[in-house]
Amino acid sequence: MRFPIDVILVCIRWYVAYPLSYRQLEEMMKERGILVDHSSINRWAIRFLPLIEKVSRKHKRAVGGSWRMDETSIKVKGVWKYLYRAVDKRGKTVDFLLTAKRDMAAAKRFFDKAIEANDAPEKVTMDKSGANKVAIDEINAGGQTPIIVRQVKYLADDN
Repeated sequence: MRFPIDVILVCIRWYVAYPLSYRQLEEMMKERGILVDHSSINRWAIRFLPLIEKVSRKHKRAVGGSWRMDETSIKVKGVWKYLYRAVDKRGKTVDFLLTAKRDMAAAKRFFDKAIEANDAPEKVTMDKSGANKVAIDEINAGGQTPIIVRQVKYLADDN
């Protein structure tokens, strides 16, 4: 790489933190006397963002033991996907997962990922989705300390 790591990290940070395109970043770097092509910034993002995410997860503050979990459908590049997300009592994001299917396997994959990164919660509040309940039941069957499941018809801001 012909650019110093600080230039690469600044470009990646600005790309992630602000709604900037690669071409806008190219222009901003040019104003600072650094000639970098937008495609190089794209390659840096593809190469380094997974590494930065992995390192930063180690320094993430602990989340609470009571989670609220829900999934919603969103359109990504014209295709409907399902976003699984959990937050703790203070509203801090525990974890998320974007998947093509909304089924027990996807819910289990989400919970496994969240538990691996944050330890198992004491209690999970979720909607009445059967797939999510089955996934937690399967996790409880294999775990030592069972996770308390609280299901509500519509997930709201109570408790």
